[in-house]
Amino acid sequence: MAYNVTLRQSGRQFQVEPDEPILTAALRQGVGLPYGCKNGACGSCKGAIVAGEVEQRAHSSSALSNDEKTRGMALLCCATANCDLEIDVREVAGVGDVQVKKLPCRVNALERKADDVMLLKLQLPANERLQYLAGQYVEFILKDGKRRSYSMASAPHQEGPIELHIRHMQGGVFTDHVFNTMKERDILRFEGPLGTFFLREDSAKPIVLLASGTGFAPIKAIVEHALFKNLDRPMTLYWGARRKKDLYLLELAEQWAKDHPHFKFVPVLSEPDESDAWTGRTGFVHRAVIEDLPDLSNYQVYACGAPVMVESAQRDFTSHHCLPEDEFYADSFTSEADLANAV
Repeated sequence: MAYNVTLRQSGRQFQVEPDEPILTAALRQGVGLPYGCKNGACGSCKGAIVAGEVEQRAHSSSALSNDEKTRGMALLCCATANCDLEIDVREVAGVGDVQVKKLPCRVNALERKADDVMLLKLQLPANERLQYLAGQYVEFILKDGKRRSYSMASAPHQEGPIELHIRHMQGGVFTDHVFNTMKERDILRFEGPLGTFFLREDSAKPIVLLASGTGFAPIKAIVEHALFKNLDRPMTLYWGARRKKDLYLLELAEQWAKDHPHFKFVPVLSEPDESDAWTGRTGFVHRAVIEDLPDLSNYQVYACGAPVMVESAQRDFTSHHCLPEDEFYADSFTSEADLANAV
């Protein structure tokens, strides 16, 4: 028999089957809950179990600590219900309005932007168009059934191929293929759009955009979408990398700042080399935000990239710099390695 799940904040209800992840049941019934990786690695789908009991399946210890479990928290992507539940988790409006599809696509172009970054463009069938929210991602469906997630870097209004930014993970089955054997006109298959990382347009608060590495991809989509819609909210992009060459679309971000008075760009390098001749900011990218904006009480933050950066930013911004917890939106770029310590 199915169990009833009630969302505390809205009173909305949906049903979950035995052994079905709570998040899966919600999305199946058009209920928008926050999520990212869907495999217990990122923590985006964390919620409080107010009433009832769940079984928490394998997950990364960094996504849900033992202390959080004792306080009644659960990762809804890998938790199943043992009875009727009441859950306290913020809902996400708009996601249920976008149709998720499984589609074939053709490799339109492969452009190496850095030693370990490939700009991949995908052409959809002539009769298909993918509607999505700027910041969302797609999952490639590999031949063995495994999946790999990548954010879309092109904004929804843009015609033409869908753009992704792929970082080479040494030994990674999919990225080795992208960098070594993939060719133009190859056929791939994906499912999307997915995720709840996108710009909330119902707010007038100034925006902090925080990216590390290829976390720039969904940030690029969000910025280009905001500029296209003539949103005049102040935006500041902090993009962190080790070396200058890792800021693989540096000139594009600099051009945004030149063309739009309400947009600022702050690049930050953690390990600049002498050959970089770097005179800009250095250190951890989220610390640069704190140096510039010690009081974040009136901001929205959109953070994307390495899990350690996202986790540090969320902890420090909300605990010590007055950012409301519900104004921190994130997409943590987890990998198979992040599940190696699943508990």
